[in-house]
Amino acid sequence: MFKLLIDDHTDLRLLEIRHADDLYNLTNQSRTTLREWLFWVDFTQSPKDSMMFIESTMKQFCQNNGFQAGIWYKGELAGVIGLHAVNWTNKSTSIGYWLGEKFQGKGLMTNACAAVIEHCFNELKLNRIEIRVATENHKSLAIPNRLGFQNEGCIKSAEWLYDKYVDHNIFGLTKNDYESRKLNG
Repeated sequence: MFKLLIDDHTDLRLLEIRHADDLYNLTNQSRTTLREWLFWVDFTQSPKDSMMFIESTMKQFCQNNGFQAGIWYKGELAGVIGLHAVNWTNKSTSIGYWLGEKFQGKGLMTNACAAVIEHCFNELKLNRIEIRVATENHKSLAIPNRLGFQNEGCIKSAEWLYDKYVDHNIFGLTKNDYESRKLNG
């Protein structure tokens, strides 16, 4: 089973069916905040919806096509981070993430992303990781900037978000750039 230890209080674990209520409750408690940038929030209306999401992520993991992990902080589900899919031919992937409102501002997501990046490059032997973020989502934009990703440009009207199209910045990090950054501190 997939598990990454972040620090004494935080770890990443694959989501399991038994986490459906926790995932739904976290989503529901943060619905207004999450809805600003995540299209799927309105489709999550019950624990059954969270259970169906978890079932799909378990299939994703079994098919060796990435994962979705719960971010557990002091024993409580704080958010989700994962790989959208893995392109094994090109050894690349993209990371997606979100945190419940009460867990934001603690550095949890930066640390979780750093652990996933390390896992992708060292365990999965990938060569490239992308993060796409809506250009106005300033909290999420800070994550790839903090972690040494390069802003590779803007995709106009990349996503329909409830009542408008939003642009996305695309950030990339290669294994060579990651290794160079580690060597240079």
